[in-house]
Amino acid sequence: MVDQIGNCRILQEIGSGGMAVVYKAVQEPLGRTVAIKALKPSIAMDSGFAKRFEREAHFMASLQHENILHVHDFVKDRGTMFIVMEYVQGIDLYDLLEITPRLPVDIAAIIALQVARALDYAHFRGIIHRDIKPANVMLSHHGEVKLMDFGIARDDRLTDLTETGTGLGTPSYMSPEQILGDKLDFRSDIFSVGIVLYQMVTGRKPFVEDDARTVMQKIRLDRYTSPRKINPSVPRTLEHIMGRCMEKLPANRYPTTQALIDDLQDFLAARVPINHNARLVMYLREVGVITDAKAEEILSASAPNRMRRGNGDRRMITQMWAVQGGLGAFVVIAGLAVQGLSGRLGGDPDQFAAETGAPVVPQRAGHLRFVVDPWARVEIDGQEVLTTPSAREIALPPGLHFVRFENPYFQAIDREVWVREGETDVIEETLAEIAATPEGETP
Repeated sequence: MVDQIGNCRILQEIGSGGMAVVYKAVQEPLGRTVAIKALKPSIAMDSGFAKRFEREAHFMASLQHENILHVHDFVKDRGTMFIVMEYVQGIDLYDLLEITPRLPVDIAAIIALQVARALDYAHFRGIIHRDIKPANVMLSHHGEVKLMDFGIARDDRLTDLTETGTGLGTPSYMSPEQILGDKLDFRSDIFSVGIVLYQMVTGRKPFVEDDARTVMQKIRLDRYTSPRKINPSVPRTLEHIMGRCMEKLPANRYPTTQALIDDLQDFLAARVPINHNARLVMYLREVGVITDAKAEEILSASAPNRMRRGNGDRRMITQMWAVQGGLGAFVVIAGLAVQGLSGRLGGDPDQFAAETGAPVVPQRAGHLRFVVDPWARVEIDGQEVLTTPSAREIALPPGLHFVRFENPYFQAIDREVWVREGETDVIEETLAEIAATPEGETP
């Protein structure tokens, strides 16, 4: 292993592939931790692999976007080439799916949204990635999503270095036109995003080789199994998004990458009322990718400044961010008691506390109101608070709360809701009917 590349001191090897080796290094004198992708010495400098390697460096250096891995430098030395890149401490999507093959729908949609944003930025500059797959999507410990590896990307202004048939992409994630060798545009990447999104919510790829057909034949000719048949918790809205991405004809897919972004944003707006990076951090904590202490450190730093005061407040922040029940049901119950007795006591929570000694919801509270079709019993943090329809507003301390809607004739819905101080949010839900059980079967 080399010790020094340019002004970078090598610390350790962190990965290796057929064409390149990746090192962790420190860029001096800045003291910045970087990753260095080194072309293997066995690859000739005038080979197609080397030309694609250099092309990747130029592509990535020209794409300065928060969801694309940044390139700091490109070095030719000792008869080979090196790309000095941003170092991201985290896990790629491929390895995450090895740990937990099926992701929650909101997590999958957040990842797809960030990948789509990276692609929209690249597509606007005429660059098509052509190799969207889980191994090329990185999730940092801070909840950032980074698109990597533009090694076979194509720029419409330049000649194509992959027309000879080498390195065209990964078959399971190719679009039909990519398999046929047709001219590609941005809609090929959109097809691949649909495949990755399908895999994230179902735990399997939509097109899998069998004895009758290869995966490439299935992508071109076959219809995939509905994701809701594999995972009934997939909302129809998300199923529709995947379906439009994976239309066989490019003309039937999203007309722009921004249109895909808009649909994913609309889907997430009602389901993830907190910062998307924070939600990813919470999930990485759940599955053991990062420790409780690391998650607390990251989430506490991102919480509003007014809430970061001393150890007691840090514990409160962790409780509000963490994906766990029991945020303090006694506070919710006390809040309801205040609401029920506010008329008798002139609406003064402090007077109620003085007379009863009961805890109350602090004045720095937010409120929730519920509109549910057709109706539901509403639980907050495990405590039933009302049955809709109701005009009541529930006072809660600011932070993350867990809401459940139950109706014996419909599927229950669980939501995470972020309550904002001094604001009233209206939560609207439409319950889905429970599927009928065929005769003779036990539900």
